[in-house]
Amino acid sequence: MQTPQEPRPRAKSPFVAAFLSLLFPGLGHAYVGASARALAWATPPILLLALVGGVALRAGRLELLGFIVQPWVLTSVFVLNLLVLGYRLLAIVDAWRIANYANAWAASGGGRLGQPRIRLQPVSVAGLLAVCLVMAGAHIAVARYDMQAIRFVDCVFDDTGTATCDEAAAGTSPSPGTTDEPLSSEDASPSPSPLPSPVGTALPSQTPLPPWDGKERLNVLLIGSDERPGEAGKRTDTLIVASVDPATKRVAMFTLPRDTVDVPIPAGPARSLFGRVFAGKVNGWYSAIKDRPDLYPGTDKTRGYNGLKAILGELYGLDIRWFVEVNFDGFKKVVDTLGGVTINVQMPVSDDYYPGDDGRLRRIYIPAGIQHMTGEQALIYARSRHSSSDFDRGARQQRILVSLREQTDVASVLPRIDSLITALQSAIRTDIPVSELPKLLALADGVDITNIRSYVFAPSFWAEERRSGDPRGYVIVPRVERIRQAVKQAFTTDPAEEARRESIAEEGARVWVLNGSGVDGQATTVANYLEFQGFSVSTPNQRPEGAAPKATRIVAYNGAETSFPTSIAYLETLYEVKVTTAADPAVRADIIITTSANTPTPAPPPAP
Repeated sequence: MQTPQEPRPRAKSPFVAAFLSLLFPGLGHAYVGASARALAWATPPILLLALVGGVALRAGRLELLGFIVQPWVLTSVFVLNLLVLGYRLLAIVDAWRIANYANAWAASGGGRLGQPRIRLQPVSVAGLLAVCLVMAGAHIAVARYDMQAIRFVDCVFDDTGTATCDEAAAGTSPSPGTTDEPLSSEDASPSPSPLPSPVGTALPSQTPLPPWDGKERLNVLLIGSDERPGEAGKRTDTLIVASVDPATKRVAMFTLPRDTVDVPIPAGPARSLFGRVFAGKVNGWYSAIKDRPDLYPGTDKTRGYNGLKAILGELYGLDIRWFVEVNFDGFKKVVDTLGGVTINVQMPVSDDYYPGDDGRLRRIYIPAGIQHMTGEQALIYARSRHSSSDFDRGARQQRILVSLREQTDVASVLPRIDSLITALQSAIRTDIPVSELPKLLALADGVDITNIRSYVFAPSFWAEERRSGDPRGYVIVPRVERIRQAVKQAFTTDPAEEARRESIAEEGARVWVLNGSGVDGQATTVANYLEFQGFSVSTPNQRPEGAAPKATRIVAYNGAETSFPTSIAYLETLYEVKVTTAADPAVRADIIITTSANTPTPAPPPAP
């Protein structure tokens, strides 16, 4: 009797084996049944993933990003990417080959019918090539982004001022559409008298700063610059010093209006030339000293920034370690690349004289409330100065920075990384060493952005405003001692006051401030003071109903007196009035404050 033959094992698809190894080395071998070989191929990548995962879990997201962008890490990633590419190619080809051999072995009856013969099918070979191309494409993309990152880091984080990036990418090219049309007298920044030529003896090279220890108060100068064709140099119209206390994770921002004059000059060659103060507007200081190697050390690219850090450090009594500059055209590109920015506009911005890109004046209007802005709209919001005060302008600039920080996350950035790198390359300059990025980003990830201390050193408490009678035109003369005292005490707070601010912020009452006095800018001053105290405040552009009140009037609508007890109690104490109540479903605010000529206007923001 004939013994029945066992059924022949089902053939394994070489393409499936190759595809599974594309997903992870060793999977294709396991599919074929080569368990030992599968384990051998899978062990190295598993160990590598475990190592990378352990490092990622121990570090915060931003700290990890700071580590990744180190030049040696990026170079290592490039090399490792090539090695992984080769390893995965070998794993794919080996799985495909083992599958073919297993099929041939089965077809030969385990060798009983003769030597196994591997027959290469054109479709099978084409499938292998397709898998290899897909896998190689992913690694080529990684290599491309890695090279972009290396170039970006080399261009932007240049603490020596010797970057070789082309100047167009570095942000020195004018914005498209700008013209040589002269600025109005209000916008112009008078320069000091022409300096003697030739310059004096060049100062020795600047000694590199010791690494930041992560414990001392950190101060960074944030610069918004305006560069236009046909003009010598540039104007540093936005000057904000961000100060961080690493111990408490608190942040303070100090803004100096661009029209500020008579800023104290620190001891040294610059003081010997200009005198104890700089008579010109502070936004012209950079251009005044950037070509003078006898005044400040540094290269032609860094000298002006070193001078800015020095003069603002002297005014504030701070050691300003680094700077970050964003040119206005680059700022628009970055905001657009991020998908825009959402800002709580406290007071409508109306400007009939805003200079457009074509050199013509145009009218702009931004209503109050939550507004999602493009890059151009955000720049207009930050720069518009007609019909608003310097304090309001400075507060708007700080609000944009905070909004961008709050709304930018890694998940939303990754899909736009290519265009974002290009935009940042054309927008930013800094002297922050790339080696300091891990510590800085770890600090940024932990700071308390919900309680930022915002100071705008504008008239009338922090400075004297001169609209006429001064040969320099419209100028602001700082009250230096008041400013220095506020900076010194920025992180000193009374625990009881801090608890009250937090309680008011948690209640979240919607407060409107209406100007009932007719005093220009009073509602904005009151709103910014209350915002510092924790309130969510807006100043709608509308007149209060009825006759002008003789004293501050505060009305709580629709049960707000019971919903926001801490807020109500503070307002009653601050303005020494009794809050009245009203019911009106049409009113969208919880509390409406109507100012009068007798409304006190504490210095905004107050020194703690």
